[in-house]
This record gives sequence, structure tokens and C-alpha cells, in this order.
Amino acid sequence: MVRRSLGGDKGARYSTGMPNTLIKSIEAEFRRYKALAEGALVQVADPLLSSPGPSNGNSLATICWHVAGNLQSRFTEFLSSDGEKPWRRREEEFLARTVSREALLEKWAAGWEVLFATLATLSDADLPAAVTIRGQSLAVHEALHRSLAHVSYHVGQIVYLAHALSGPAWRYLSIPPGGSDAYNARPAYDKPLAQAEVLREVGPADPPAPAT
Repeated sequence: MVRRSLGGDKGARYSTGMPNTLIKSIEAEFRRYKALAEGALVQVADPLLSSPGPSNGNSLATICWHVAGNLQSRFTEFLSSDGEKPWRRREEEFLARTVSREALLEKWAAGWEVLFATLATLSDADLPAAVTIRGQSLAVHEALHRSLAHVSYHVGQIVYLAHALSGPAWRYLSIPPGGSDAYNARPAYDKPLAQAEVLREVGPADPPAPAT
């Protein structure tokens, strides 16, 4: 596919005075959501990673499989081929599966590696260029924001389900209940990369106290 600009000279609006300002901003938000998901997953016991969600909904493993499959498809040859690859098996991503933590994290990482490798090749000058997804033309900036919204939607599911599975041992990944005043006095992670750095320090949830 030959890249082309959408909207004539509209690409001029992406001139920020700084190189790749918008691409870097989008990448930072992707890294925030990746870290949020990983901060949630680390708190869930291994056997529960494959447990169905409420009403027999998707497990954490299934959601991660889908996110990874989507990222691999969308960002392999991002500028030169359709984002819905013929080798993708989307329906299979949603099958119930029992996997180890190692297998889940390997699959998860594979999708993100493709995304970040592609973002590293882009500049703000690419934003008005056209790509296709399922034959539909989108500007690069539209495709990136669409993917970011998709990831954030599923990361919200991961955090919600992980919290439910972890129970009272859950460690909050943002401002905890009752913590707004303390956070407002010393905000630590309003910027995405700052929050991603804080989330790297989240460890497994503490085991529940033994019954007495």
C-alpha cells in the first residue's frame, strides 16, 4: 500500500516545534496502560489468571491474548499493509484457555514489542499519512488513537477483574479510597511515564491472613 496524506495540507497542524512530540505523548500513554495491566496481573494468583470473569466472561488470560493479538496484527508492517492481517485468528483469541503465568506474559509481551518497535520508527510527520484497517482508510493519528482507546478499554477490564480476584489484599494502582487530599498535596503520577515508573514497584498481593 502506498502511503498518502489525508486532508491535503492538514499535516501542518502537527508542527509542534519539537520533534515527535505527539508520537512520544501517545507512546507514553501506551506505556501507562501497559504498566497498569501488569501492576494488576502481578497481584493475581497464578491459577486465577485463567478463571472466567463474572457471568462466565473473559478471563484475564483471554483478555491479554486478545490485546496481544490485536497489537501484533495492527502494528506489523503498520504503514504498508492492512492492520487486520490474514494470519490473525481473532475468534481464537477469545477461546477459554488455561495458561501459565509465563505463557501469558510471553504472549502479552510479544504484542507490545511489535507496537513499540513500530512507534520507534514513526515521527510526527507521519501522522497525516493514511493506513488501512479492514480496508478502511484512516490517518495514522486516527489509527493510533483508536488503538490506544482499545487498549485502555481492555486494561480497565483487566484491572477490574484482577481487583475482584485479589480481594482485600489488592494494592491500588491509582489514588486509593480516602487518599485524594494526600495525593493532591503531592501528585506523583499525573504524567504517564511517572505513573508507569511507580507501577513497576507494585508486587504480588499479600496472602490473606489465616482464619482464627
